[in-house]
Amino acid sequence: MSVLAQGVKAVSAWHKEGRIYVRLADGRELSFPVSVNPLLRGASHEQLNRIEISPYGLHWPELDEDLSAQGIVDGRYGG
Repeated sequence: MSVLAQGVKAVSAWHKEGRIYVRLADGRELSFPVSVNPLLRGASHEQLNRIEISPYGLHWPELDEDLSAQGIVDGRYGG
């Protein structure tokens, strides 16, 4: 089943104090530490805050990293 079919959609995301925060369309707000993702771990604050929201989840263009909204809900943060 696709992420879109499951209805899990990120509407906003930001970096603050070593964590990525994600607000979902259903109102839930989740966060995870950047330290659990090798591509995010070494990035600057500015790079971490350049998050694009896609129909599937989050994308960091400079870091070439993508995380699905469903994966974040399930506790899969890349790596």
